[in-house]
Amino acid sequence: MKGTVHYEKKDDIALLTIDNPPVNPLSSGVRQGLHDGVNQALGDDDIQAVVITGAGRAFIAGADISEFGGDSKGPGLHEVLAKMEGSAKPIVAAINGTAFGGGLEVALCCDYRVAAPKAPVGLPEVKLGLLPGAGGTQRLPRLIGAEKALQFILSGDPIPAPQAQKLGIVDEVASGDIVEDAIAFALAKVAAGSPTRKIRDEESKVAADRGNAELFANARKDSARRMRGRFAPEMIIQCVEAAVNLQDFDAGMKVEQTCFAQCLNHPQREALIHMFFSEREVTKIPGVPRDTPVKDIKSAGVVGCGTMGGGITMCFANAGVPVKVLEMNQEALDKGLGVIKRNYDIQASRGRMTSEQVDGRMALISGTTSYEDLADADIVIEAVYENLDVKVEVFKKLESVCKPGAIIASNTSGLDIDAMANATSRPGDVIGLHFFSPANIMRLLEVVRGSKTDKTTIATSMQLGKTLGKVAVLSGNAPGFIGNRMLAGYTRQAGEIILQGATPYQVDKVIQEFGMPMGPFQMNDLVGLDLGWRARKLAGMKQEDVPITARVADKLCELERFGQKTNRGFYIYPEGSRAGQADPEVVKLVEETSAELGITRREIGDEEVLQRCLYALINEGARILEEGIALRPCDIDIVYTNGYGFPDVTGGPMFWADKQGLDKIHEGILKFRDEYGDFWTPAPLLERLAKEGKTFASLQD
Repeated sequence: MKGTVHYEKKDDIALLTIDNPPVNPLSSGVRQGLHDGVNQALGDDDIQAVVITGAGRAFIAGADISEFGGDSKGPGLHEVLAKMEGSAKPIVAAINGTAFGGGLEVALCCDYRVAAPKAPVGLPEVKLGLLPGAGGTQRLPRLIGAEKALQFILSGDPIPAPQAQKLGIVDEVASGDIVEDAIAFALAKVAAGSPTRKIRDEESKVAADRGNAELFANARKDSARRMRGRFAPEMIIQCVEAAVNLQDFDAGMKVEQTCFAQCLNHPQREALIHMFFSEREVTKIPGVPRDTPVKDIKSAGVVGCGTMGGGITMCFANAGVPVKVLEMNQEALDKGLGVIKRNYDIQASRGRMTSEQVDGRMALISGTTSYEDLADADIVIEAVYENLDVKVEVFKKLESVCKPGAIIASNTSGLDIDAMANATSRPGDVIGLHFFSPANIMRLLEVVRGSKTDKTTIATSMQLGKTLGKVAVLSGNAPGFIGNRMLAGYTRQAGEIILQGATPYQVDKVIQEFGMPMGPFQMNDLVGLDLGWRARKLAGMKQEDVPITARVADKLCELERFGQKTNRGFYIYPEGSRAGQADPEVVKLVEETSAELGITRREIGDEEVLQRCLYALINEGARILEEGIALRPCDIDIVYTNGYGFPDVTGGPMFWADKQGLDKIHEGILKFRDEYGDFWTPAPLLERLAKEGKTFASLQD
């Protein structure tokens, strides 16, 4: 059995210490130890109360996910909790550190809870496609009321002990040693003559919520908005409804167990757990050991204070790192700093920050128009116009001013990192840090290593991603890196599909119904159709040389329909609205373009639309894996779910492909090759795996 629980007497108290490093999950040995420890305490007449705590930095960090679906040894968690809840002697949880998921449910089954000031508590199951399945949905509403319980469980976010005390989850926050304070608390309860308090028997909070249908209607509305397409939130709401309305704890527990089983067997659960482990897997870099030295990033510089530069600057300020941003002239600098201040003020107006926090973050940001002022920065990130020649010149200037050992990074979305590195005499310090827009909000950070980037620079950049609250994924240096290289085929297919018979609105509808926040044409309108159009004009490209998939967008630009910025693009945007409306004139323009190109339009079904867009992604993903641009299939999944809106409930494009069957996808690609040409040549890796009956996941085994 994995894990143990140490039993010792402290005066008249039985102290049970969970020991299952590093985070004390509820493995079989822990469950057995809790069951046996409580039994032993109940059989000892000298023991007046039980205190449960954790060794190390955690109380109990949750269930042992590795045991899901396997044979369970020893007593189950419900059996352990029943033993605890049946105790005639008070049990106090001494929450020394992290109490997540099943760990908090163990604490809720105790009579009382004392927590260390910095101990976080939470029920994160919803993020794994699950729900608290050990009575959390039944006990918490009885303790703090249904509305607060729903908010807490549906968010899945942890809160610190002082906030948990205000909410009513924790009875006391320790002022000294957590175990000593918990023992004193337990003895005081015994001395007061009211030793036990069973939450299952608490009735007043749920009785007050009974008949309040609006409470649950609001919870459904909010969860639909925040967690579109998720299965678990509705199951959670049904469980809390049972806690309120059934008036019987055991009946509510049956509802919880039924709903938990539905979540456990739902495909979203496997996909979301894949995402959970993938976020941890992408931090492991072959050839860069975990003990690789990292540089201490105490200050940063950013070149450019436009949309990307301003967002990157905010990332550092949000993390408490002083940052200096450079612009070409004072006017551009003042404008950029003004936008940053307005962004913070908007957050404050929405209650997400205080005015003091705004002032604190702005105090960390300074501006300059001189490269020399970046000399002391530990890292400098350029965020200038996406042109290689321009970026190379910036790197030459940075080379002359940056201190030895400073990391020099580019925010390019796909240009050659080696070309920039070779403009310096220290290519080992050069790396790509591709933030996604808006940089202060989007979680993804593509870390792009050049051919000469050294291990310390890579390790420091990955650690910096964590410091900035990002999920960092390492990419090789190739045009478009991981994300944008895959995106090219996806958007190409969308462009071809509308010329062959679909409308932009059909394509976007299919992609949104799959679970993405927006379709390719909505995305084009958001980014701005004029970006590609202006680049082609600047390059002097003749119309006949423009890719056919860009012809419609260019025609819209000629009509000054640039997207949301002009309230017209593929869609019409009523003044002040970001919700686009379909426009028959665009459909007419698409049909005219098809005729000009000699393309006979036909009806294209939704299934073909989805397959062509997604199969193009997957086929290119296979090439990226084969070339070593992405280290693992899960790296691609993390990139696409965190940077491109691919629904995390599918597990990402490569996980989704495995679940569809690579043989099916390979067969579909061959069919599309016969119909549409060599673009659809299967990637050799995909072809091999399909023929061998294997999956992308098998590459990580």
